[in-house]
Formats: sequence, C-alpha cells, structure tokens
Amino acid sequence: MAEKKRFTFSVSENPLPVYIESIGYNPYELDFDRQEGYPYYHWLQTVKGEGVIELANQAFSLPEGKGILLTPYTPHKYYSDHNATVHWETYYITFTGAAIDPILNALDMNYSAFYEETDNISFKNHMDKMIGKLEHYQDPHHLSHEISADLYQFLMHLKKYGQMNNKLSVLQSFEKIKATVEWLEQVYPQDIGLLEMSEKAQVSSQHLNTMFHDTFGISPYSFLVQLRIREAKRILITIPGLSLKEIAKKVGFNGVSHFVTTFKKREGVTPSTYRSLHQ
Repeated sequence: MAEKKRFTFSVSENPLPVYIESIGYNPYELDFDRQEGYPYYHWLQTVKGEGVIELANQAFSLPEGKGILLTPYTPHKYYSDHNATVHWETYYITFTGAAIDPILNALDMNYSAFYEETDNISFKNHMDKMIGKLEHYQDPHHLSHEISADLYQFLMHLKKYGQMNNKLSVLQSFEKIKATVEWLEQVYPQDIGLLEMSEKAQVSSQHLNTMFHDTFGISPYSFLVQLRIREAKRILITIPGLSLKEIAKKVGFNGVSHFVTTFKKREGVTPSTYRSLHQ
C-alpha cells in the first residue's frame, strides 16, 4: 500500500487565475461530515474501493474511475463503503483562484457534479502527473505556477472527455445569497453584524437568517465566525511570529479572550495548541 501524500499551498491575497490550495492521495480515506461545506472547489476521485457521498439529502456511490466536483460551501459528507472488500483510496484537489468562477462558468461546470472516466481521459493519470512533479522537489511551492497550469489542463480535459452523469445544481438558496457570501469573504475582519449583512443582501434580518439556514444549516453570524476562524488557522500556521492578540484583531475578533474561547469551542483546541500541532 502506498503512503499518504499531501501538499498544501497558501492562498495569497492575489492568487493565480487558477490556484491549488491542497492536493494529495489517501490510501485510507477518512469519513468527513462538512455541514458547512468546504470554502474552495473540491475534486475527489476514487482510485480503488468505493465511497459514498451524501449531499442534497441523497446518497451516491463513488466507485473506481469516478469523481465528484463540489462547489464551495456545498454541505456534504462522505465515507467509505464498509461493505467493500478493499480500502477506499482517493485522490483530491481543493482549489480557488482569481478567475476560477469565470473559467468554470465558461465551461458550464460551475456546479456540483459527478464525472466518470472514458477511453479518452484517465483521472488517475492526471493526478499522478501533478503529484509526481511535487514529489521530486524539495520545496514544492516553487511549482505552484506549473501545478496550477496542470489543474487548468485537467479541468479542460474533464469538460471535453469526462462523462458527466449526475449534475447536482447549486441550491437556489445559495444563488440568492452568493453575492453576500462573496462580500463576507472580503469584509469579515470588519466590525459587522446581522444588520450590515441584511442591508447588503437587501432582505430582512429574519429572511437572511432563513436563507443561511436553508443553505448552510447555520446562522449568518456563525458563517461569519467560520470565515474568521478559517483565516486565523491559516495565519497561525503561515505567520508563526504573530501574537494571538494580533491575529484576533487581524481576523475581526474584539479581544484575544473571545478569540481563544471561540477557537477552542469550534476546533477543540486553543489557537496556541493548534499552532504547535502544525509546526
């Protein structure tokens, strides 16, 4: 059995048109329950064995030679088929980019969907090529431009040769608040609350709350806190010299004690412990 492989890249403030956040191989895929979805586009494919994907209150099998493209913040869960005789092995990519939405819109791929390999495309070959490059460099970050170009090529081939057999359209509720979500991605460090969010969305506070619960299963404020914690986790790892007080202020918390308490409640560990575990 091959070893687990994972490569991560920091998403800068001015990312490439297409930018990989993480890419890897997992010989024993774990179970995930992401009720709030993942903040970036997520490609997951089966190499061996079989997995089960649950989204939109439906369960779908993910056998060998099949993959799924998930749009950001799409609630989902996945786990191995425990009746299978072999372990569920997967490849995955999470990605974003300054031009990723226009690119996927132009390709008519900006929605969650399942894809199958055909005689003209091997998902595994594309992933082997990208991970193979990263393994041969002591500092894979030097390849961030090249590997992003490979991802773009993969998306083009996926559109041209992959067989899409289950299109799972983005929830209508997400379409209605997409602009608000994109705005929150930019202004989360500011002192904003439900009033500012509802004014931006041009709906009442009660209606905005309903829309967020319908889409993500959480309130608008919880979603805002999620964005702040996500950024705090990135800073804790990438800027080790920054104090907790500075991080708290940088991501929008009123004080360090509130930051530490909220972080521990959501992540199960304090920010300092999280930083030490990832150094």
